[in-house]
Amino acid sequence: MPTPLRTSAIILLGLVLSACGPASDPSAGGGADAGESKAPLAIVATTGMIADTVRAVAGEHAQVTALMGPGVDPHLYKPTRADIAAVNAADATFYNGLLLEGKMTDLFVRAATSGRKVFAVTELIDEARLLEPEQFQGHYDPHVWMDPGTWLVCVDAVREQMTLLDPAHGEEYAANAAAYKDQLAELDAYALQVLASVPQRSRVLVTAHDAFNYFGDRYTYEVVGIQGISTESEAGVRDIERIVSLIAERDIRAVFTESTVSRRNVEALVAGARARGQDCSIGGSLFSDAMGAPGTYEGTYVGMIDHNITTIARALGGDAPPKGLNGRLATQTAAPTRAAP
Repeated sequence: MPTPLRTSAIILLGLVLSACGPASDPSAGGGADAGESKAPLAIVATTGMIADTVRAVAGEHAQVTALMGPGVDPHLYKPTRADIAAVNAADATFYNGLLLEGKMTDLFVRAATSGRKVFAVTELIDEARLLEPEQFQGHYDPHVWMDPGTWLVCVDAVREQMTLLDPAHGEEYAANAAAYKDQLAELDAYALQVLASVPQRSRVLVTAHDAFNYFGDRYTYEVVGIQGISTESEAGVRDIERIVSLIAERDIRAVFTESTVSRRNVEALVAGARARGQDCSIGGSLFSDAMGAPGTYEGTYVGMIDHNITTIARALGGDAPPKGLNGRLATQTAAPTRAAP
């Protein structure tokens, strides 16, 4: 059921993009004859997770450029002149939506109104699956990639739009998407297994900001973020004290930093917990709003989520292989921290 949480900017963006959807014009990339050879489509994606998904679906038929690399926070990202030029020159741009790239909204609106093709990968997700935590102040949580099952819907959105852009290769896009979804289903099954091995009382995930709600909802973990939905929000002394009290009361042995967020607040939690006599340490760094380095396993969506799952499970006392689902994690994750009986 629609709620008033959609801001006027996002409503406007949706209307504009709907009005400027894929056309049947051959110059749009989908009008070539089936046997005609043509250059790969030029695709722009905002985040690495989206770029990796588009590459998996499009295969050799697209050259995909990600605007945001490792360590880049999409909540704070402002488009550069080069980004604007890339979007204007691309055959299509894929973005997350749900206000993740809030500072890029104007760019997307301008591109769409000038006839460019701009698509939100979250557009097919049923609103019933979207989370609206109270602290998000009337907005849906945009971090949908933290649940591989929900990200499957985004894969379908990419396949659908790629087929509209380039119908001549629609069967290939469907086959690629199906194979990729099989990988995500395997990833989800692995997560269910190893995360369930963590003792029930230890299934509390404390991180730098609220990026893991879909993870918590899918795998039944309590999730506590020091900052809110966006890293623009600031954590106060009372926030730190409240979470330190929770760590002590629940005997939480590990908390986690994030690759795109300062470690300062998490380190303050550890120091505060230890001052109370609580044995607590940093269990590892998680990938939240960006993936790992290009060319690495962690620089793929599957590798990113595998790293997070494995790191969390082992740090909280669960049973997971040090090198993860596919034995490809670049560095061995921390040894398990066993909770007191």
